[in-house]
Amino acid sequence: MKNLIGKKAIDFKLQDEVNKVHTLKDYLGKVVLLYFYPKDMTPGCTIEAEGFRDHISDFKKLGVVVLGMSPDSVESHKKFCEKHKLNFTLLADVDHKIAEKYEVWVEKSMYGKKYMGIERDSFLIDKKGIVVKQYQKVKPEEHPDEIIADIKILKLNK
Repeated sequence: MKNLIGKKAIDFKLQDEVNKVHTLKDYLGKVVLLYFYPKDMTPGCTIEAEGFRDHISDFKKLGVVVLGMSPDSVESHKKFCEKHKLNFTLLADVDHKIAEKYEVWVEKSMYGKKYMGIERDSFLIDKKGIVVKQYQKVKPEEHPDEIIADIKILKLNK
């Protein structure tokens, strides 16, 4: 995995859970947390998403937009958002092209079987579109608190 800290974040053009198209350029002037997760409705991804949901007022107070991204479809994201009352945007990277550009589409292994999938990584992007913090193989339970603490330390909302 390459280190993207200090580099311009890679732009994208993807649909969200309600078919609205988003690009990273849309968020220039705002701090963005772009988090990649493997799959809607799975235990770790649900814990992580609910953590962001439960902390969304903290993120908003700090001026941070939360964007989740996985290879799931728009329809899958819609169901995930509805079932877990998610209050932030999920982007459908169905062909995992953006995940590949961020180098989070990696070979994984489960029960000795190798397959390609998303590594649970996040990128904190400043108002100018520069990656200021990169989180690798995050722990879903701790991740929202970890990011909030870093945003306060980095004073990105100034």
